[in-house]
Amino acid sequence: MLFESLKRTLYAGVGLAFLTRDKIEELGKRMAEEAKLSESDGKKFIDEIVRKSDEARTTLEKAVQSGVDAALVKLDIPRRSDLKVLEARVKALEAGGQALEVKIAALEARNPAA
Repeated sequence: MLFESLKRTLYAGVGLAFLTRDKIEELGKRMAEEAKLSESDGKKFIDEIVRKSDEARTTLEKAVQSGVDAALVKLDIPRRSDLKVLEARVKALEAGGQALEVKIAALEARNPAA
């Protein structure tokens, strides 16, 4: 029984996270009208639903990102940021190699017999 209640709450939170702000406000207005809330109580109720939706969305995004990060680590797959760091290192090494080639060419030009 407790598990079912928890499951329904979780599903509601996930659903709330995917609703647009307009849909949430529309839903809140309908619920406030059905509950016969005053205008100020209805506004507070709608604001609370919007806030909870934003919290649910943020929590869900963090959970998904955490799961993705864990999967990437477990599968030993580099992230885009890891690849960008390596790309920068390769470019720096290439630039250093080109600079060495120029120096070697200059030295060979000075001393062609060697």
